[in-house]
Amino acid sequence: MKIARELLDQIIDHARRDAPDECCGLIGGRDGRATSVHPQINSVRSPLRFEMPGMDVFRTTEEIEDRGDELLSVYHSHTRSAPYPSQTDINFSVGWPGIEWLIVGLAGDEPEIRSYVIADGQVQEVDVEVE
Repeated sequence: MKIARELLDQIIDHARRDAPDECCGLIGGRDGRATSVHPQINSVRSPLRFEMPGMDVFRTTEEIEDRGDELLSVYHSHTRSAPYPSQTDINFSVGWPGIEWLIVGLAGDEPEIRSYVIADGQVQEVDVEVE
């Protein structure tokens, strides 16, 4: 995924703001380039997992598609661990085929950004190109 520094900064700010709980949200775009960031509410308010209210996700996805874009990525943070999909993330990804999973790691001194495609339980890292 290609993403503007400004959009990535919005995601990092969201992660820091929601810490110590995980943040979550959606990224819209086209042709592999992010065009919008849509913070969501972590309805379980947990430092170990996230859930997004279904109607909020539905409305946000419609908003993204109404702009002529598509849902590119689900993002969330890991506040205590490396930005690598947990088993919970892998299980959750089943309902989101073809979507990237951008994770902001906050365990170190500086935020660490990684993105993955998860298919059939297999995790493959993909590049995040900051523009």
